[in-house]
Amino acid sequence: MGDTGPTGPVMDRDEVDRALARLGAEHEAIETSLLALQDHAGRRLLEGAELTGVTAERWSAAEASITLLWTYFDAYTGALRTAREIRSRRRWSSREDLVELTELLRGEAVTVAGSAAATANAPTLHGGPGRLSERYSLVTLVDRMNQLYATSLDMVVAADAVWSALPARIDLLAAELGRTRKLAHSVGVRPGEHPAGDDLERITRTLTRLREQVVCDPLAFWTPAQGSSAPGGGRPDTTVYDREARALEEVRREIDAVLAVRQDAEQRIVRLRDVLSRADRTLAEARTARGEVLAKIAATEVPVVGGPPIVLQEQLAAAAEYRRHAQWHRLSPLLESLEEKAEDELLRARESLTAVTAPLAVRAELRGRLDAYKAKMARLGHAEDPELAEKYEKARRMLWSAPCDLRVAEQAVLRYQHAAAELLGTARSVPGQGGPVDRTGPGA
Repeated sequence: MGDTGPTGPVMDRDEVDRALARLGAEHEAIETSLLALQDHAGRRLLEGAELTGVTAERWSAAEASITLLWTYFDAYTGALRTAREIRSRRRWSSREDLVELTELLRGEAVTVAGSAAATANAPTLHGGPGRLSERYSLVTLVDRMNQLYATSLDMVVAADAVWSALPARIDLLAAELGRTRKLAHSVGVRPGEHPAGDDLERITRTLTRLREQVVCDPLAFWTPAQGSSAPGGGRPDTTVYDREARALEEVRREIDAVLAVRQDAEQRIVRLRDVLSRADRTLAEARTARGEVLAKIAATEVPVVGGPPIVLQEQLAAAAEYRRHAQWHRLSPLLESLEEKAEDELLRARESLTAVTAPLAVRAELRGRLDAYKAKMARLGHAEDPELAEKYEKARRMLWSAPCDLRVAEQAVLRYQHAAAELLGTARSVPGQGGPVDRTGPGA
């Protein structure tokens, strides 16, 4: 159509009909969206909640936006109705009708009137302060409604997502916390008496405070998705919840350890008594052996034997008292410490006995070597050799007399071995003497 008006070329009937069909479809879609927003569970919760913080601020703006949305929608509905009425006047619209329709469908022909209270917190088209009335084209009005709807829905969906996710999880964790606290009290894990009891109290306070904050300010626990423009793009921030869940799991493991102590405490105490008793007997044997060594072995250093583990016995008695009074939280760490110390004490006692009896072991080894060589020489027909018999007798007197000088006795045994080797004609180096020795051994 060649005619033009203030808004450009005048639309023909087909253009008008297509525009009305498009605007009608947009009107239906916008109405559906607005009614869905009106019935959204998150919006109803926001209306009834006592909000604080960032959520209170954003909800105040969102409420104004939703009010303005309905105002825009009513103006849009009125303009669309007017356009339809003009088009329905006659089957073949006149030029005057087409000019009027062109102005209405393309021009800024829609006046939106509203109060300052309704638009005070809502964002305006140009970003400046709101006015009591503004004029829009239908296309601009649709864009404006889409923009307000997206920002309002984003806020409602985010708050609803946090409320749907966190409070229920917090309640489940709180229920688990309650069961854990009862179990802890049953084994004596209480605040002020055990670190796990203090942790339970701290977790309880944190979860209570977290739930209150989530209910009053859900958007403080919302992390928007980076680069996402879709309404509600993001996820609930569960950092605090996850931390407390891990802390509760740590406490539960510690309580399980205490429960395990309660189940096998008597058996572990019996084992500890047995280990400490063996250590005590070993030390007593070492002390007796030390007296024997000092009486029978001369010119040797004999280590001093320590006394019985009095401290460990006292701690064992304390452990028995803890078990008797069901103080499992105190018994658990004490048993672990005692088990390690008791094994160390038994090892120390055995090492002490070995160190004390070393001279007797050396004397027994020399006696065995001397008798073995004598038996060998007798088997080979040299038992009556005078020189060999004299060396044997001298070494025997040294080894079977008390106190025995091991260094002198060892030299006597080596001289006997040397003489035996020379007699057999198999003289080789005897250890410590530089002379011959029989390497075939006494059983050869």
